[in-house]
Amino acid sequence: MKVLVACEFSGMVRDAFIRNGHEAMSCDLLPTESPGPHYQSDIFDVINDYWDLMIAHPPCTRLCVSGARWFKQYAKEQDEAAEFFMRLMEADIPMIAVENPIGVMSTRYRKPDQIIQPWEFGHGETKATCLWLKNLPKLIPTDIVSGRENRIHKLPPSKDRGKLRSIFYTGFANAMAEQWGKLK
Repeated sequence: MKVLVACEFSGMVRDAFIRNGHEAMSCDLLPTESPGPHYQSDIFDVINDYWDLMIAHPPCTRLCVSGARWFKQYAKEQDEAAEFFMRLMEADIPMIAVENPIGVMSTRYRKPDQIIQPWEFGHGETKATCLWLKNLPKLIPTDIVSGRENRIHKLPPSKDRGKLRSIFYTGFANAMAEQWGKLK
């Protein structure tokens, strides 16, 4: 299976699919933090190549409810972010998952197909993560754990806070690779 992981600099999802025997490439404006197939540029440079599956992590800064108090001030940026999200969702790729926190896309587009939590996939944390799916089944939890903490909410202000908040969970990545990687 050929897998495109959009808006990913960590290589986490890409590497999970590679470990499961798939041809996968990440793409982001940032350089990858993990050596491997990575295209550092605009996702729309490669989105029209042939892909069986795309998993996209569009920036959520202007879309998630945690930034609701700034929605009015950044209306233009929110419109642009929503348009970017929709371009990913509407790509001509057979199977698509677009991931984002709870936010405005539930009303601007539609409610997500699934909301997952890190504690369902081996991480003792809470962070509701929405998945909008095209031709994909819902993920099945793999490792439900206790000791649930809202670590992301407690992160102190810093220059890297946004990047730290956006880090995807290995449990999510592994479940995607193991469950969706069997579909072709």
